[in-house]
Amino acid sequence: MTAEIKELRIVNADNKYGKVNLVEPATLGYIRIAATVQPGVIPVVLPSIERTSLLVRLKELARDLERVDQVVRVRTFRAVIIPPTPKVNSYLKERGYSMHAEGFDVVALIETASPETIPGVQASPAYSAFMDALQANAKAVNVLAARNVKRIADVDMAENGLFLFNSFVADDANIALELWDYLADWFMKEIGLDNSIVLAPLEGEQSEYAFINLARWNASLPHQLFQMLTKKSFRGFVIANLEVNRVGSLPAFYRLA
Repeated sequence: MTAEIKELRIVNADNKYGKVNLVEPATLGYIRIAATVQPGVIPVVLPSIERTSLLVRLKELARDLERVDQVVRVRTFRAVIIPPTPKVNSYLKERGYSMHAEGFDVVALIETASPETIPGVQASPAYSAFMDALQANAKAVNVLAARNVKRIADVDMAENGLFLFNSFVADDANIALELWDYLADWFMKEIGLDNSIVLAPLEGEQSEYAFINLARWNASLPHQLFQMLTKKSFRGFVIANLEVNRVGSLPAFYRLA
């Protein structure tokens, strides 16, 4: 039987990595909609006529959704790589995640004026039309209504880049959030991360995720993966501390659709 984790543990501690410097969280509300359309069976997400057609339709519907009162912005994303993270994280295996657990090759992010305005947006005809189009073409859809609980800096979604949506699962969400501060500091110092927001479920929201981390880089995907995977401290510090604190991360990289 696995021992319960009652407080954060940092293994292979390094004075180089501490708690990341944060600014005040954003006051917006967020609806992250993730869908499995045609992800394939390998980490690299290959082009798909079905996915492309759906994204064209979703971008049209997103314009209608942006006209809804209290909607600030809607962005749609297509996956470029979904790493087989459960292969290297025993906690994810224990939780029953398979090699390509997520398979979310299409993601939409709706920003609202505040977390309190999310229900009204979700009740709108434009939101229903957006969801109907997605559900009619997707094998699975996951919706998370969230608020921002931690922020390094705003994520620029005005222009394309390499976007990371990283879904975290954990025995204890508070421990996972505390651990994120140290992992984010590693990413800032080793991979050049300079922006990120953490989205946590609204109170009462049922979700398998403790939180979702969104970030953006201007680098190419091969460069970013090479930088990360060739660092010895990635496994020794990042992976090791996820494991010991019974936290799993399910990252996927995207481009704007």
